[in-house]
Amino acid sequence: MALAGIAAAALQAAPIHAPPHAPAHGPLHGARQLVLVTTEGWDADHGMLRRYRRDADDAAWHEAGASRPVAIGRHGSAWGIGLHAPGDAARGPRKREGDGRSPAGAFALDTAFGYADAAATALPYAPMRRGHYCMDVPDSPLYNRIVDARDVGADAVAGSTEPMRLDLHRDGDPRYRLGIVIAHNPGNLPGAGSCIFVHLWRSPGEATAGCTAMDEAGMRELLAWLDPRARPRFVLLPAAEYRRLARDWALPQGAG
Repeated sequence: MALAGIAAAALQAAPIHAPPHAPAHGPLHGARQLVLVTTEGWDADHGMLRRYRRDADDAAWHEAGASRPVAIGRHGSAWGIGLHAPGDAARGPRKREGDGRSPAGAFALDTAFGYADAAATALPYAPMRRGHYCMDVPDSPLYNRIVDARDVGADAVAGSTEPMRLDLHRDGDPRYRLGIVIAHNPGNLPGAGSCIFVHLWRSPGEATAGCTAMDEAGMRELLAWLDPRARPRFVLLPAAEYRRLARDWALPQGAG
């Protein structure tokens, strides 16, 4: 079976993200690639995305490529559930389903997805068909999973507001034509937030319901750059939190 087919099959029956192992020495331990989004504050609905690479845990991060403007949740950001320790999120808002905030913290990056049968990326890739939904209904046993209605049944996806294949001609909505799953809430805790992606923005700078959105050129560049062997991480932080955590998390100097 092709890689895309394996990824799609896994998404139909398993959690949207495989729960990552807790890092031994901070949330970026073992990572050689970093996708970093910083914002001005908790309520900012936009920020800057930068890419970094390093050769070892004790090596300095080096910026890779140009920074890109991104849009995040329409109400800003809030602490999510990821690789960071609970104590790191001791202050600030907490992510909840439907709050319009993007999860802050450190997260693994999981499967890439899109409308085409394949994409120019080394990440596992899953093509989205018209039956695919991401379940954002907290009391559903499929919460925070991408499923195919043909496998789980139409009743199982009832109530979801996240069809993963939108009609470009009818809806004019390109958001999920290319994207990457952010491994937020890997335990699928009901109500803690679901279906968090990096995806295309609907229009330049338009805020999201809780994801990170960017232009297509930047997305294609990001997909081509990411290498699962480098254990890439995604970090989103307001500037003040970045400065507070930069040393403990071994973040790039001066980026916040």
